[in-house]
Amino acid sequence: MKSLPVGPKSKQLEKLRQTVQIMPVRQPAIVNLLAQVASLLRPVVPLSEREVSMLDVSADWKKAYPDAHVGILALSNVTNPDRHPNLEREKEILEADLRALFKDPSELKHLHPIMRYQAYYKRFKKTYHVLPQLQSVVFKGKSIPRVAILVESMFMEELRNTLLTAGHDLDLVKLPLKLDVAKGDEKYIKISGAEQTLKQGDMFIADSEAVMSSIIYGPDRRTMIRPSTTKVLFTVYGVPGIEEQSVLQHLRGIEANVRLVAPEASLDLIQVYGAGS
Repeated sequence: MKSLPVGPKSKQLEKLRQTVQIMPVRQPAIVNLLAQVASLLRPVVPLSEREVSMLDVSADWKKAYPDAHVGILALSNVTNPDRHPNLEREKEILEADLRALFKDPSELKHLHPIMRYQAYYKRFKKTYHVLPQLQSVVFKGKSIPRVAILVESMFMEELRNTLLTAGHDLDLVKLPLKLDVAKGDEKYIKISGAEQTLKQGDMFIADSEAVMSSIIYGPDRRTMIRPSTTKVLFTVYGVPGIEEQSVLQHLRGIEANVRLVAPEASLDLIQVYGAGS
């Protein structure tokens, strides 16, 4: 079964990403390799007791989704310019690698993560939106959208690993977070500005003020990443069947992308949660 390309790595990086790798397609820019090595060797900055318990996992979520995993990545001292040449090069490499790897549109539907997300979305009569996004880049010649580097860093890894991710300005988040299962009466303002009621049974993450994201309806507007963001939080929803290691390496990939533009960023927290958390 094919997976998405990650390029040649050191032994440490290779072990970290082995869950999704099947083959190195092309040598990535050396700055990306160095950034990923640095991210692995750099120690995590100790946080306060309040921040260490950043995410509380509800008993309802553990019961409903015993085989699921959710990851969080918190980085500070980041920047969010409109574009940066280092990231532009990596985007071009990723686009070329994806197009070289996949020749038949039907292949994408049989990727392990895609199948898992499609099964989850089907329960809510929805389809996984990352699939058509990947199809547009691979088979329609579309480029990865240029938004701002923090969002693009996340979206690149979504295309590479096909894991659903949301990004937030950490300064706008009211800790602690809670991972839970929707009862169907929770409401929040989506990133589009529209009010949304959650689907019963859907996974969602909320802070002490309101819902921040859900799988089916995406991130909120209140904590969205802004041009002025200097502290960022990424959350990854690994639906049932997505392994802990896959979520961790996905977060490491996002971190490496961010460091291409902000090499002095501080890794404040990286953690994967499951039913045993």
